[in-house]
Amino acid sequence: MDLNQWLRAIAGILTLLSVVLGHFVSPNWYYFTAFIGLNLLQSAFTKWCPMITVLRKAGVRE
Repeated sequence: MDLNQWLRAIAGILTLLSVVLGHFVSPNWYYFTAFIGLNLLQSAFTKWCPMITVLRKAGVRE
């Protein structure tokens, strides 16, 4: 998998996980869902995503 595939997979997993936790554990987990969405939105405008920096340092290929 390349960098963009990893990024999409991680965003999808974290979003689904936070929705499930929000439903079964505490509604406060929906704030994490909103954080993920806001981060994706800002990265569309700024062309910078913190997770890409982390993945590059982890050695994920572009």
